[in-house]
Amino acid sequence: MSVWQFIQTQVLGMQWLSDLVGAGLSALGLDLSSRLGGSIHFFIYDVCKITILLFTLIFLVSYIQSYFPPERSRKILGRFHGLGANCVSALLGTVTPFCSCSSIPLFIGFTSAGLPLGVTFSFLISSPMVDLGSLVLLTSIFGVKIALVYVVFGLVVAVAGGALIERLHMEPYVEDLVKTAPAALGEAASLTRRDRLNYAKEQALSTFRKVLPYLLIGVGIGALIHNWLPQAWVETILGGGNPLGVVLATLVGVPMYADIFGTIPVAEALLSKGAQLGAILSFMMAVTTLSLPSLILLRKAVKPRLLGLFIAICTVGIILVGYLFNLVQILLLA
Repeated sequence: MSVWQFIQTQVLGMQWLSDLVGAGLSALGLDLSSRLGGSIHFFIYDVCKITILLFTLIFLVSYIQSYFPPERSRKILGRFHGLGANCVSALLGTVTPFCSCSSIPLFIGFTSAGLPLGVTFSFLISSPMVDLGSLVLLTSIFGVKIALVYVVFGLVVAVAGGALIERLHMEPYVEDLVKTAPAALGEAASLTRRDRLNYAKEQALSTFRKVLPYLLIGVGIGALIHNWLPQAWVETILGGGNPLGVVLATLVGVPMYADIFGTIPVAEALLSKGAQLGAILSFMMAVTTLSLPSLILLRKAVKPRLLGLFIAICTVGIILVGYLFNLVQILLLA
């Protein structure tokens, strides 16, 4: 247990980095107990910590992803049927792009290649909501129990949502451009280890550049919440005294655009201010899965009725997950 605590606090949580940043700011004469000093410390520490974890995770996941080009992924999914196909599709989403917008081209490719619509929607829900990065980052802040339960619940929403769409036979509500899109390219040529390392490095740099603005905004908001927002406000709006806190957090998160890396510091700050765990994680799921830009892109691929069903399934699923988290919060944080 002591070994795992060391990994969580020093390796993933990087407590040594927090101490180092604090010592540096104190040496410069900044009072860390003040609101300004605390905000600056929170901002520098979280930006550095998440940047290190982010770049490392993207590099590792991209290296793994190099073994799963679209055509190979399609072939893997094509071997499964029924609920098993939804499960495999949701799991495949954990090693694919980090935001909802970048998942949609793959969704279109899989659908045009003839995969069942419910299977491709399980992928589309899982890809931005649950990934290896979210598991590691959530572990670094909330602990392994919360991280694992978040991933499990996210996969359940993806599998159940895709299965429901399949059962409702929504194929007529896919736009013609998806039906007529060219199928995925053939199997990629064999890559050497150096090719995969170069691919992973390029993906890490490219993704980091895209994510950085949202990371800085997220950490900035987190710093303001952590050091300036009165705790009583957060507890009143998102605490246990408000039974609609989960619903409110979900609805607020829907029109926003960020990924798991931008929402983590906001979630961390909200938890420290007394917000319920379910409300926090529902907010994170809504932001990463139902962002307005991704819904606009998805509308070009599916008709309004199917888009509305997708939004409804995700929203209801996220809200249910939030209330489940609230029920088990005491156990998870024990």
